Amino acid sequence: MTPANIVQKLWNYCNVLRDDGMSYGDYVEQLTYLLFLKMADERTKAPYNQKSPVPAGYDWPSLLKKDGDELFDHYRHLLDQLGKEKGLLGLIFNKSQNKFQDPAKLRRLIVDLIDKENWSVMSADVKGDAYEGLLEKNAQDTKSGAGQYFTPRPLIRAMVDVVQPKPGEVICDPACGTGGFLLAAHDYIIAHNPNMTKEEKRALKDATFSGWELVQSTARLCAMNLMLHGIGANGGKLPLMVSDSLAADPGARFDIILTNPPFGKKSSTSVVGADGKVVKEKDTYERDDFWSTTSNKQLNFLQHVKTLLKQHGRCGIVVPDNVLFEGGAGETIRRKLLHECDVHTLLRLPTGLFYAQGVKANVLFFDRKPASETPWTRKLWIYDLRTNMHFTLKTNTLKREDLDEFVKCYNPANRQDREPTWSEEKQDGRWRSYGYEELVSRDKASLDIFWLKDDSLEDSDNLPDPGIIAAEIVEDLEAALEQFREIAGDLEKTS
Repeated sequence: MTPANIVQKLWNYCNVLRDDGMSYGDYVEQLTYLLFLKMADERTKAPYNQKSPVPAGYDWPSLLKKDGDELFDHYRHLLDQLGKEKGLLGLIFNKSQNKFQDPAKLRRLIVDLIDKENWSVMSADVKGDAYEGLLEKNAQDTKSGAGQYFTPRPLIRAMVDVVQPKPGEVICDPACGTGGFLLAAHDYIIAHNPNMTKEEKRALKDATFSGWELVQSTARLCAMNLMLHGIGANGGKLPLMVSDSLAADPGARFDIILTNPPFGKKSSTSVVGADGKVVKEKDTYERDDFWSTTSNKQLNFLQHVKTLLKQHGRCGIVVPDNVLFEGGAGETIRRKLLHECDVHTLLRLPTGLFYAQGVKANVLFFDRKPASETPWTRKLWIYDLRTNMHFTLKTNTLKREDLDEFVKCYNPANRQDREPTWSEEKQDGRWRSYGYEELVSRDKASLDIFWLKDDSLEDSDNLPDPGIIAAEIVEDLEAALEQFREIAGDLEKTS
């Protein structure tokens, strides 16, 4: 059965459950619990003959034996019990709850849909692609808010294509969401290295990837996504920490970091004091390794990934526009980054790519370098995929081929041999470079640089479709509203 068939089959059933009030996110989560139990059971049989990680009496056969209210009670008890376990079991089942309203519908999902397939026999591609399909459908349900954890897969693939991970390199995403970057890197290494040794293959599954995810329910989906792709599935260490990756330097260092940290400027943490009182603390991370202390999460992530990189390690990070131009800590961090790292490429992304509204984003590519008197950044090459480009989440979605010219211009095989597509004679070129002195002499060392003419401003007879104009106005208003909220929040705290 193809991934599309499986997704369709599982998704059709979701529509039945939505009549009971179950959300897309709840459905994917319940599927995660049941799929895990089914696959754990399959692996106890030939040819695997593995010991089940699931305690007897709380396993897949125990669910198949029950029906009606008895099944409901047992399922609730099973989720509660497995959530207390350690390791991968605890990660998948921690804080799990039964979201079904009708025992008959739970029974049908167990018996008719999940039990009828042999999930372990399916290739990791089929299982993994099926699950990714469900995650993408879940992200499209903007009401659930799941989209904030979902980076468009064509963008992820293009970022991986230019960073070019190799066997033996260790790869990290400190804000891994459902695991898209880690899986794309995994697939790239397999596709480009057909003759890996047994040791290299084992290391790829068990020692290559590390991820951090703050939100428990998202970490659960990520864990399942990695397992279904064969990472950590055979008793290997699942490379996932459920914690705030910004809280401390973990000590580990990586060859490659690919990440899209959460948008939204500020966040707060509830802290219970010694006297038992709960206080709200703004997340201003005091880190010795940071160049500047700020409550701007994206600026903190930029400093964090610099720390996590090995010398000569490579990074591709999605950042919102404010990281490119914000003053104060933003300027300090940009100047330090340009001096201490080789900040070589900036991809300006179009609007309409992300499920989080009002986001104008970019991808910044840089390499960490050893200490030096002279700045490491010689030239920043910028590719403008934003001006006069219009994408939407439904009717005109971003495709991988939309990034073909960027990947070609990036020239991953030989970055020193790049050619601009912009010139005085060819002013519609989207690819050009700016030297270090030019960058640091700009106001606040702003990297928010654009040069193409906006056709809609130049030619009133050739305006984009009214729907596109309306969507862009909404994006701008959402972004402005978010900034006003932050200002209002800061004023409240200081008054």
